[in-house]
Amino acid sequence: MRRAAMLCVAFLLVCGCSSGAGETTAAPPVVQVWPPFDAKHARPDHGLVIKAHGGTLSQVLVYQSGEPVSGRLDGSRTTWRTNWTLKPATEYTVTATATRKGAPATVAMGRVRTRMPEKTFQVASTAPLPGETVGTGMPIIIDFDAPVQDKAAVERALEVTAQQPVEGAWRWTGDTQVIYRTRRFWGPRQRVTVTAHLAGVRGGDGLYGAADSTFTFTVGRDQTTTINAGTHQMTVDRDGEIVQRMPISAGMATTEEYTTTSGVHLTMDKGNPVRMISPGREKGDPGFYDLMIDHAVRISNSGEYVHAKDNVWAQGRENVSHGCVNARPDQAAWFYASSLRGDPVTITGTQRPLAWDNGWGFWQLPWEKWRRGSALPETDATDDGVPKG
Repeated sequence: MRRAAMLCVAFLLVCGCSSGAGETTAAPPVVQVWPPFDAKHARPDHGLVIKAHGGTLSQVLVYQSGEPVSGRLDGSRTTWRTNWTLKPATEYTVTATATRKGAPATVAMGRVRTRMPEKTFQVASTAPLPGETVGTGMPIIIDFDAPVQDKAAVERALEVTAQQPVEGAWRWTGDTQVIYRTRRFWGPRQRVTVTAHLAGVRGGDGLYGAADSTFTFTVGRDQTTTINAGTHQMTVDRDGEIVQRMPISAGMATTEEYTTTSGVHLTMDKGNPVRMISPGREKGDPGFYDLMIDHAVRISNSGEYVHAKDNVWAQGRENVSHGCVNARPDQAAWFYASSLRGDPVTITGTQRPLAWDNGWGFWQLPWEKWRRGSALPETDATDDGVPKG
């Protein structure tokens, strides 16, 4: 292994007389850089670690393509490490200064280059979309373009920053998708930034993150909806005040399919109109339908919408739908116009519970169960030692 090159700078006053009897100069501190200077194939997932032996680090400057690289000093000011992994196939320049009382300062300068990965992965899609304004129940969903094996490493690279700090956790639903849910609903009217520090993260055997990815979304007003299928009533609350009451008709409940699910739903998307076709039935079969439905707001993956229907004879009195919640056309149009993705819609009064993985039914899981889907232990200890490649 090649040792890091050191430049010792001595700040000594030179004069005609020698130093006094018994006076000694302390040995200069030693700076250790890992990966070592002149490395050509450093592992990007190990980051960069700089240590001072026999002194403390007074300054560390790391650059990549002229841009500063963020890092942090430990409490003893003897170890500095990058905050995140390094970019693959990239050169980094390092200048680190260590000092010790009564000794010359030591300045270490050099370059490190990371290896080219065999395979890469990156963020393929996100919800919310960048710049989107969403409801207070909105999850953060990240899909990757390749299966992730080392989920803990990837999860550590995901950062959520909200203007109003909130407790949240990631849960993996497969090898290519991870979902973030807050413990309680987001506070309204705030900006949230999501950064996937994926560049250099080892996602599996020979698989490394290709690039970092950042997007920002806004949590809008606080709108929640409650629907009671037993009383056939729907109430919309905005910022603590009731803004709309609607008589509705829910699923007729003659089969499980035709039973509206009870639980905390989230609005997922909407269309005007939406084509609705009876599942598992062909034209001519009993119960077959193929309809264009106006002002439809989707709340699950099992075909449930809040939508318009001109059957005011049933709304407020009887459940006659195929599982959706229908309202008077003018009121359904109002709900359609006022809905954001991620608005909570809580339904009660039926015998069919909403499954947590039906659409965005994530609020159906108690917090502790949700957290068990994380790849990280409750205490994610950090190794302060120098990583070995």
